[in-house]
Amino acid sequence: MTTEQIRTEIAEGRAVLGVEFGSTRIKAVLIASDKAPVASGGHTWENRLENGVWTYSLDDIHTGLQDCYAKLKADVMEKYGVKLTKIGAMGFSAMMHGYMAFDSEGRLLAPFRTWRNTITERASRELTSLFNYNIPQRWSIAHLYQAILNGEEHVPRIAYLTTLAGYIQWRLTGEKALGVGEASGMFPIDTGTKTYNASMVEKFNLLIKDLPWRLEDIMPKVLVAGENAGVLTAEGALLLDPSGELEPGSPLCPPEGDAGTGMVATNSVTVRTGNVSAGTSVFAMIVLEKELSKVYPEIDLVTTPMGDLVGMVHCNNCTSDINAWVNIFKEFSELMGVDISMPKLYDALYFKAMEGAPDCGGLLSYCYYSGESITGFEEGRPLFVRTPESDFSLANFMRANLYATLGALKIGLDIMFRQEGVKVDSILGHGGLFKTEGVGQRVLAAAMDAPVSVMETAGEGGAWGIALLAAYMLEKAEGEALDEYLNEKVFKGMKSVTVSPDPADVEGFNRYIRRYSAGLPIERAAVESMR
Repeated sequence: MTTEQIRTEIAEGRAVLGVEFGSTRIKAVLIASDKAPVASGGHTWENRLENGVWTYSLDDIHTGLQDCYAKLKADVMEKYGVKLTKIGAMGFSAMMHGYMAFDSEGRLLAPFRTWRNTITERASRELTSLFNYNIPQRWSIAHLYQAILNGEEHVPRIAYLTTLAGYIQWRLTGEKALGVGEASGMFPIDTGTKTYNASMVEKFNLLIKDLPWRLEDIMPKVLVAGENAGVLTAEGALLLDPSGELEPGSPLCPPEGDAGTGMVATNSVTVRTGNVSAGTSVFAMIVLEKELSKVYPEIDLVTTPMGDLVGMVHCNNCTSDINAWVNIFKEFSELMGVDISMPKLYDALYFKAMEGAPDCGGLLSYCYYSGESITGFEEGRPLFVRTPESDFSLANFMRANLYATLGALKIGLDIMFRQEGVKVDSILGHGGLFKTEGVGQRVLAAAMDAPVSVMETAGEGGAWGIALLAAYMLEKAEGEALDEYLNEKVFKGMKSVTVSPDPADVEGFNRYIRRYSAGLPIERAAVESMR
């Protein structure tokens, strides 16, 4: 599209907005009718560990949203010389799951508990047994039941329970709704009815019969992709844009989590497709042909934004530790009087890692900034270990840290592929791990023993994904499924780069993961001894 065409679409209020609340960055993307991003804005933020809980405050959420949107507006003005006052449709997404409980007056009853918390082990275990369905620790229902088990005083006063994405939607539209993909991380979904599993809801209600509310009364309604989830109210417009320039009335699509938007952004919503999102956390999602044969605590069963079953391996830790190491090298370069940009430093270190031994020369790293439920840790300690005989070189050191980002993920994926025989035709990678060309792909291909592709749009991420869902709601033809829309109107002709697994890398990663599994007691000792 020409600059003039884009300017006209924005001025006429036909552009579509997507905003995603990631773990370290809130990003806004505006797309035009050709679905390409035409402007963006961002806000950096970070969760805090307060009283043993990973959290963000409501003020963090509100000011972050407003700053992100203000920067988007400024980008629009700079590029096109027009004010952003009217938007054709909007979509909002956020880091998945977690716990936000409100009373009947809309007051937050307890600090927002994010996906990063591993404080619900007993609830997770008991609900998994009750439902015969894996309930991960980060799911909203696990947090709710743990609060009940803890006897927390706020529980009887809960009038609404939602996630961060659902909270934003509520504040902007007044509607208490969630997209089915995000809802599937609050409570198990019946893929036939596309809403909460009724028999499991009944079992939970029997469990909590002495409380003054029923589960169905406090949960958001569930919507599938393409449905309307409300319109931007005057109050919501002022929350998003305190300047008062934004007009209310824009329709909003169902809010989703970053898992769902990642599927959309990589066109991985059909059976036997999959994607891996690798940033602060890492998760792999495979759209399944059928149910798994049994319950696995390492595998979550969630859904696509259309309500189809997905096998998900989610790990709390990915790039935080390797980022810390790169920052150490940045400090050293500055100490030596050398000015190196961070992108150049990342590229240099990542490419150097590929010169290392396929099994990292006997080195071992754990990137556990926080707990890791896949391997049974409620807390984490970033850790690097070697023996006197290990080949301690820069290349092996960086390679070991790259492998560590996928260590826990590999353990879960091996269950799906080797024990359950799950088949996948394509794997798409996206997220910060894949910014250095070819390196993250090569490591993931070795871990999965499968070809990994990265699209030219991989850097756009979940904000673009939720914008596409908003556009789908606005534009879909009668009976047009989401996968048809994506294939024909978004990804047709899209370029991608595919890296096939190198047999030596595959064998090296397998040797590394055996060392990783055997060394978990070292990580356990670090957690217990470093307080």
